[in-house]
Amino acid sequence: MSKHTDPDALLLRMPSLRAVKAFVAAAKYESFTRAAEALCVSQAAISRQIRELEGYLGAQLFDRVGRAVQLTSAGELFFDAAQLSFVNIAQAAERIRSNQASKRMLTVCCSPAFSALWLSQHLPDFFAQHNDIELNLITTQNFLVMEPGVQPDIFITKLPKVGEGYRRTALFHDVIYPVCSPHYLERNPQIRTLEGVRDSLLLNLSPYGRSQVAEHVDWGVWLAFQGVDIDERPATSPQVFSANDYNLIISMVLTHQGVALGWNHLVKALLEQGLLVRPIEAEVELRNSRHYLSIREEAEDVDAVRRFQQWILGHFARR
Repeated sequence: MSKHTDPDALLLRMPSLRAVKAFVAAAKYESFTRAAEALCVSQAAISRQIRELEGYLGAQLFDRVGRAVQLTSAGELFFDAAQLSFVNIAQAAERIRSNQASKRMLTVCCSPAFSALWLSQHLPDFFAQHNDIELNLITTQNFLVMEPGVQPDIFITKLPKVGEGYRRTALFHDVIYPVCSPHYLERNPQIRTLEGVRDSLLLNLSPYGRSQVAEHVDWGVWLAFQGVDIDERPATSPQVFSANDYNLIISMVLTHQGVALGWNHLVKALLEQGLLVRPIEAEVELRNSRHYLSIREEAEDVDAVRRFQQWILGHFARR
């Protein structure tokens, strides 16, 4: 005789997960239309699920503002809990799938500049050596703020501390020098001197963008290290162009638009390929500034993490 199971009050009180999924999507994208596109369903299906959830809760979850929607106070309360729960469920499912699969998923977090200019050059080598590891790459300019539930296995950053539960290893110091394209140097031979560089079209990384690569070093600071005052540029000099995106700066250098400061670890491969050149040999090495590899302590003994750590340390040990 089978044993009778009493009704589960908690599970019976749960709203429809399909309705909750529609709600989370609508709240995230602030639009029923975009939520429908994200979930590959019709807008009518999203509206129906939201109405069902609001009826179950007995509360309005959204205010309609033109074509957009905004969460009510009740909606904000429910979204915080629902979003975090879905993140936890998705990550648990991914861990199980990764454990069952032949490949191990590794989450790495770094700056957009490091991703585009260093990792993109070296990942083919990594995958050739470790074809059983899959990488999930997260790029950010703010390493101290992660989305709820996101916990990278590895950080590559200038920050000595990215949070609790990570152990760091120093990678390298910043070495910075001017770079330009061979074509730009050929057209502007005067930039073979410090003063010539100062008076050329300078591509400058603004303070917000410098968080990606190195602190407090722009053209004014770099030239001051060489005993040259940027304020002595002649009035007839070309403009100084500033942007907070280092990838944009390097793209402009590669298309012969001026001279930029090159951080060695980011531009070294482009120099070796002959796409960039150093018009002068002067450089600045910041001995008090390091980049770090930070490993989540709980993942230190994971084989995939250990192999990625050994691979990247091997690259920088050869510098």
